[in-house]
Amino acid sequence: MDKKRLVLVGNGMAGVRCIEEILKLDPLGFEITIFGSEPHVNYNRILLSSILQGGTSFGDITVHDREWYGRHHINLYTGETVIEIDKHIQVIKTDQHRIVSYDYLIIATGSVPFSLPIPGADKLGVVTFRTIEDCQKMIEISKKNKKAVVIGGGVLGLEAAKGLLNLGMNVSVVHIGSYLMERQVDETAARMLQEELESQGMKFLFQKETMEIVGDIRAKGVTFKDGTEVEANLVVMAAGVRPNVHLAKKTGIETNRAILVNDYMETSIPNIYAVGECVEHRAMVYGLVQPLYEQGKTLAKRICGIEGQGYEGSVLSTQLKISGIDLFSVGVIHDNESSNQSIKIYDEVQGVYKKVVFQDHRIIGAVLFGDTKERTKLLDMILKHQDVSDLEKVSLFPQAKDLEFSISSIPASKIICNCNSVTKGTILEAIQKEGLTTVEEIKKCTKASSSCGGCKPLVTDLLSFIQNNDFEEVIEEKAVLCSCTTLNDDEVVQEMQRQGLTSVQEVMKVLKWKNYEGCSICRPAINYYLGMINPEYESKQEVFFINEKMNAVIHSEGTYTLIPQMYGGITNPEQLRKIAQVAEKYHINDMAITSDQRIHLLGVKKEDLSEVWADLNMPLSSPQANSVQNIKMCIGENICYCDKKPSIELAVSLEKQLELLTTPYRVKMGISSCLHNGADSTTKDVGLIGVDRGWEIYIGGSSGRHVRSGELLCVAATSEEAMELIIGFVQYYRETANYLERTWEWVERVGLVHVREVLFDDELRQQLLEQLAEEMSLRKNLEEKSLF
Repeated sequence: MDKKRLVLVGNGMAGVRCIEEILKLDPLGFEITIFGSEPHVNYNRILLSSILQGGTSFGDITVHDREWYGRHHINLYTGETVIEIDKHIQVIKTDQHRIVSYDYLIIATGSVPFSLPIPGADKLGVVTFRTIEDCQKMIEISKKNKKAVVIGGGVLGLEAAKGLLNLGMNVSVVHIGSYLMERQVDETAARMLQEELESQGMKFLFQKETMEIVGDIRAKGVTFKDGTEVEANLVVMAAGVRPNVHLAKKTGIETNRAILVNDYMETSIPNIYAVGECVEHRAMVYGLVQPLYEQGKTLAKRICGIEGQGYEGSVLSTQLKISGIDLFSVGVIHDNESSNQSIKIYDEVQGVYKKVVFQDHRIIGAVLFGDTKERTKLLDMILKHQDVSDLEKVSLFPQAKDLEFSISSIPASKIICNCNSVTKGTILEAIQKEGLTTVEEIKKCTKASSSCGGCKPLVTDLLSFIQNNDFEEVIEEKAVLCSCTTLNDDEVVQEMQRQGLTSVQEVMKVLKWKNYEGCSICRPAINYYLGMINPEYESKQEVFFINEKMNAVIHSEGTYTLIPQMYGGITNPEQLRKIAQVAEKYHINDMAITSDQRIHLLGVKKEDLSEVWADLNMPLSSPQANSVQNIKMCIGENICYCDKKPSIELAVSLEKQLELLTTPYRVKMGISSCLHNGADSTTKDVGLIGVDRGWEIYIGGSSGRHVRSGELLCVAATSEEAMELIIGFVQYYRETANYLERTWEWVERVGLVHVREVLFDDELRQQLLEQLAEEMSLRKNLEEKSLF
């Protein structure tokens, strides 16, 4: 197969991260070319401040060296700028007269620093803070000059100012606002930050509007509109950045503040995509690394042809990267809205300030100064829209003495580094297996703290905790699918999707199975996963199934059992008469009414099977082991005289919606009309009980040898709502559970709260319903084609 030509314009963090994701999904599918205007390989621009502050070298912030590009057969052109895109013939042209054709083009041109349009902005000694070269200029100027002015009191300006302080300069920060970082923190945190920076030697000029940079050829000072001025041999413009949309506009791509994209990072022109700081998505432009990485993942799936949810936006968080200062903010940080409330803790002695903003019992923002250890927990609660109405609010802020317990209680699956999705377990495993002893070694091995650096304090605490003599936590060995492979279920499914594997034999061969015959564990598991990936995939089941009117259970002695379908356990005289006539005609003497409320025709001979099917000519219940079983009902009136009609109607509707579907393990359901619970609904995988308010829905129960009560998912007000929630639950279980993982095991693994978050999200639930409906439709079509 010919490779698709993929061109990336921009060698920055967002674009190259997207290429990384593409290489994971389809390493051989593309011929990749990257153009970067800077004469460097890909580096972490966010950590430029650490170079200026003297703690890091360029090699330390390099993300990918040239060997990486070569290893992945990427054509890299540094110091070369794309100046034109011909969208009609799909080629790009560079400032070095190079012409390259593309099938897919990604624009990742990032941002350009904003220079104030004032007289003197072009003088020597006036620099921006955006590139390696900018850092080098500041370092050179600092060797001969000692007075610096930084224009801009935001994150970028403060990080630049701290670096200049470390270089031995006298630094004044000019800010047009009344306090620092007003977009990221409230006034209390800003004043505490100001005091700390002043104690380090930094000076501040607030509510100053710059009028001119004075001097002859070289900058000598800065004057303001209020008539005051300040001396300066170095002036750093750090008043913000602007999306670099010049190339996009020239091409005719729709722009606003930045390049307009949809949820799949597609621009207004076919086969041209955009990602990163140059992008505007749902009226938002992001300059932080995590949102850009999330965009890159979405775009990678799109280009590789993998269906995905699309990018829905990100919650913004900020971590100030100045040594000796812990400052973190996320989401909404002001509580001046009538619907917002906040909890604040202010310890003036220790220099600690913590504020959490709530809306409707959910955390929507936080500011932490002096102690940011709770940042990961708070960010996680915000992202999950966690309801904290029953939580003791002060417990959000554990005391220092509780730190060790807090770190030990973090589960191995908890993500520590949000930018690179690195979990505690990954870090723990790396430390134990590789003998890592420093945060820098952890960063190189796992990528934790290698992007924005915001998780570095937590990584440091985690390392200290692990190095404690009392530490005994051991990472569990990875649970593999079976002894035939070294891969677990998730890895097998990922490779099946990535490499387009379509048969059991192909999976075993390509994924280097130790035993190419497989075993009783992996063969049915692969069959199931193939069926989930492609509903048209057909395999031999333990039942003989052709279509809904032609299926049967095969017994070891060579006879068959047929089960006429009776939705909800309800039948009629005509159906019973036909069943009886067929049984008499073919001498089917054994018939049983089983616990699933169906009539089983036992002992049907092989030679009679086709004629029995033809004479019955009715839907048959498909008795596949791993599927949604017939729903247990409480139809009789020996217990109570409540109205059974709603429960029967609900059972009939559910059985019709969920028949023919395979599941990781058999799913048993029960519907009880009232609190008498005649169908034992609380010990089923899914159970419903009729109550005054509607339907109580229980999930994750088990009536096996070890009885397990289900957990209350919610109370659905109507049968329609109950239907949606149950179908969504079944589909989410099908999509995310491992083969043979029971519902209670799955709920325990992913968490009841997570299941609720997915099912209560209208958009996510609707997607699950649509996916199941699409699969059902496909299966019905396949079934109809098989009818004689």
